Amino acid sequence: MPETTPTLTRTRFELRPKDGGPPVRGDVRVVEGTEPRSAVVICHGFKGFREWGFFPAVARAAAARGHAAVSFDFSHNGVGADGVDFSALELFERHTLTREVDEIRMVLDALPRVLPKAPRRIGLLGHSRGGGEAVLAAAEDRRVDALVTWAAIATVHRWSEEQLARWRHGESVEIVNARTGQAMPIGPQFLRDIEENTERLDIRRAAARLTLPWLIVHGEADTSVPADDARTLWDMAGDNAELLLIDDADHTFGAKHPYAGATDALRTATDATLEWLGEHLG
Repeated sequence: MPETTPTLTRTRFELRPKDGGPPVRGDVRVVEGTEPRSAVVICHGFKGFREWGFFPAVARAAAARGHAAVSFDFSHNGVGADGVDFSALELFERHTLTREVDEIRMVLDALPRVLPKAPRRIGLLGHSRGGGEAVLAAAEDRRVDALVTWAAIATVHRWSEEQLARWRHGESVEIVNARTGQAMPIGPQFLRDIEENTERLDIRRAAARLTLPWLIVHGEADTSVPADDARTLWDMAGDNAELLLIDDADHTFGAKHPYAGATDALRTATDATLEWLGEHLG
């Protein structure tokens, strides 16, 4: 007999930061009629958003396994209220890394309010820069019981001397979005934030402090964040971490936006992730 796909409900939420800035918008997916006691919080990466590519499919898969799947947009990711277009680049220009780590923790704070029932166990799943930020948040917050990172960065120092010089001269740096062709500006506060929060934003140092179960997934053919970043994180993490390197997989495991279905690499990453979360979240 073929397995039946459970019916999911999807509820939207908005969280307002204490500084009065724009909201963090997100979704909760659960199997209809259930009150999951575990939650998986999904963090997108740089130039990402919760509706990009594989994120909705991964959220649905996590919810179908009995977790509450919580996906959200960082408030300054540049996506407008519609959640699908980069129509708020003035926000993207003002984003910082510490704000995003704070917003992960703000979502964790809100779980008892946005879920049908307060979770007993919490997992974090982060992709790319969102993976590095998930490491930082998990190192700060003991409520996180399990961690999975996909193609995560191992350091926030990823900028050229030319870009650093422009920021130090008070100018914005433009990053071209290869998919949309938009020039996405980042203001000089981005570098100030890194320089003023060196210890807090040290991903390797945070990785070394983690004692929770951690699955590190990376594509061997990733040209955006080399697989050596995954090896570095694994070396720092110790016995609590497991490393999964996927041959011929790129930064998004072959997935594109708009989403056209799972690739073999994405299925491998997703299956391993769901097995890990099921084992460690119960």
